[in-house]
Amino acid sequence: MLEKAREIISKSSNTVFFTGAGISTPSGIPDFRSPDSGLWGIYDPFEVASLSAFRQRPDLFFDWIKPLYTQSKNAQPNVAHHAIADAEKRNKVRSVITQNIDGLHQKAGSENVIELHGSVRTATCPFCQKQYDGELLLDIYINNETLPSCPDCNQVIKPDVILYEELLPLNAWYQAESEMRKADVIVVAGSSLETYPANSLPKIGISNGAALIIITLSSTPFDSLADVVIHEDVTQVIPFLFS
Repeated sequence: MLEKAREIISKSSNTVFFTGAGISTPSGIPDFRSPDSGLWGIYDPFEVASLSAFRQRPDLFFDWIKPLYTQSKNAQPNVAHHAIADAEKRNKVRSVITQNIDGLHQKAGSENVIELHGSVRTATCPFCQKQYDGELLLDIYINNETLPSCPDCNQVIKPDVILYEELLPLNAWYQAESEMRKADVIVVAGSSLETYPANSLPKIGISNGAALIIITLSSTPFDSLADVVIHEDVTQVIPFLFS
């Protein structure tokens, strides 16, 4: 299967990666659904990471995201991130569509990254829509545990990560759709493909004739649609695909 995947990619002129939490767990960032370590096994997402929860108890949201932000800030890209970034520089990868908010693809050097679920790099006042430096606000919160509020309207400022009950950012969505239509190979890496609507994107590529390669430790609902399924560690597989 590894050789078949490498052969498919070697013939590709438009390989698009679709990545999830599993590509970052080797860098020390916990995923959301793993039975033993997943964040949703510890927290109820609708109590800490939904839009209504943020509006009612923003302190719970900030308590939840604080360790995740700290881990992401201190984490370093792993060999899978670096292999993808290097392949992009050699025009072997067209783009990366990611569900992650950790910024590790960018740290590794990937330039064409589409963040479906937003980022902590920016933050927005939900009332006046004024934008702020999200990382600076989170650093201030971590240091003094004071909720960041907009000086103009006194509303708690929300980091620009997409919560439950929120729509995905339209610009990112349209860009992702466009990339999937242009792809001749889609590589799903470290995603369970269970989160809607993000998991509908690979089908756009498949319907336009793209080959599908899935690299995850566990099965996904899309395995039957894939040309190649590899249930192995992404850090072992992805560098091999471009070697």
